Amino acid sequence: MSGIFYGVGVGPGDPELLTLKAVKVIKAADVIIAPKTEKKEDSIALSIARPYLKKNVEILRLVFPMVNNVDTLTDAWLNNKNSILAELKAGKKVVFLTLGDPMFYSTYMYIYRLLKDSGHEIQTVPGVPAFCAIGSRLGQPLAEGTEVLSIIPATMQEDEMDKILSLADNVVLMKVYKNFTQVVEKLKQHGFGDNAVMISKCGLPDEQINYNLDEVDGKQVTYLSTILAKKRKLG
Repeated sequence: MSGIFYGVGVGPGDPELLTLKAVKVIKAADVIIAPKTEKKEDSIALSIARPYLKKNVEILRLVFPMVNNVDTLTDAWLNNKNSILAELKAGKKVVFLTLGDPMFYSTYMYIYRLLKDSGHEIQTVPGVPAFCAIGSRLGQPLAEGTEVLSIIPATMQEDEMDKILSLADNVVLMKVYKNFTQVVEKLKQHGFGDNAVMISKCGLPDEQINYNLDEVDGKQVTYLSTILAKKRKLG
């Protein structure tokens, strides 16, 4: 009997933001894949899903090194693929947990590509992206009327970021932990500086909200930090 592989988005942090389908799939899982990017980190996605785990579920904490594309995957990725395939060949329901949505800047996308031609059934369960939760948390519409919303990975080339910031009405900046200071300067240059807010760990117990980005120590910005900015006044 062939197993089923599920990619499940667990949202930004609050366990109550999981969809009903996500909870149903997690509760029925035989194996939970808890991905990590570094060995020293615990899996935040696992901690979010923990209220819904059955007692006897098997948990595999697998380290997935950061990659830019599936063609440059390391041996660790290929070993993880083989571990997952072994569980699927045993007929198990394998659930891969991922923060936010599985198809939005997620590790899951790479493992999906590795497994999609394996002959096993794959089901992807969407989740609430962090920027959507942030808009709700702040009571701030992400886009309205004819406004343009741009979602920008802060790691992109500076000239490309300049082009987008010159056209967008509202922006969501992801991955700002790597070059926070440069990102803040770019926002100021393009008229977003006075109307920007950063949330770190949205929905988690240690959530932080910063309305004055000049007061933020760039060295303290975490991986789970997102900036929402507008060219017109927030609120």
